[in-house]
Amino acid sequence: MKGSLTKLAGGRLPDENQGMASEQTSTVPGQHPHEPHDTKVGQRLNWLRAGVLGANDGIVSTAGVVIGVAAATPGNLVAIVTAGLAALVAGAFSMAGGEYVSVSTQRDTERALIAKETRELAEQPQEELRELAGFYEQRGLTEDLALQVAEQLTARDALAAHAEVELGIDPEEFTSPWAAALSSFVSFTVGALIPLLMILLPVGEHRVWVAAVGVVVGLFLTGWISAALGRSPKRPAILRNVTMGVATMLATYVIGLLFGVAVS
Repeated sequence: MKGSLTKLAGGRLPDENQGMASEQTSTVPGQHPHEPHDTKVGQRLNWLRAGVLGANDGIVSTAGVVIGVAAATPGNLVAIVTAGLAALVAGAFSMAGGEYVSVSTQRDTERALIAKETRELAEQPQEELRELAGFYEQRGLTEDLALQVAEQLTARDALAAHAEVELGIDPEEFTSPWAAALSSFVSFTVGALIPLLMILLPVGEHRVWVAAVGVVVGLFLTGWISAALGRSPKRPAILRNVTMGVATMLATYVIGLLFGVAVS
């Protein structure tokens, strides 16, 4: 027990609880140097993944619109550009607005939970200490060690200890709705430009095929990047991305053909 407490005082927990310590700090002695242990790194990766998903949405949705219009009105660049730009602008603002609203709601909830936890710590500190110790017991520590861990973490920063274990929240780093909105707006716009620019290339009757190839390449990249960021297998992610994109383009192309025949 004494050896375990000595490790704790130095910033490390016993081996069976090493994972919990890695969430607290990125400078713990003995941890793997190339593994991201800082919780802020995880949040940055989440924003990057959200950006990749936004780009993916921009590629697929805009490709569906421009290919459908190109199939319905082949050679009518004005109609294709108008539809493509409308899809880009509407989609980018929709994505940004949706992210802003959802993340604002999340941030408000986080702040309310932190305020509640702050009141409980001020009004009933002993009950909160026992509650914190109970969480560590559930993670596998003995009753005595769990209580000592809770006492030391409470002495250092009671609110941070409770917020992390009970709520999974960093009280000093709330999510930013403006950052989420801007990330989604930019990523969607960048993704949407791929099919829009590709279908405007001066390749005559082959413009739809050229745009489709550009879309497949873009979806391949977003699938690869999202899998790399999530450290997951790349082949299934790429296959899902490309399959859904191709299905979307086929569906809108057929609809465009049918609509064009009906109009003519």
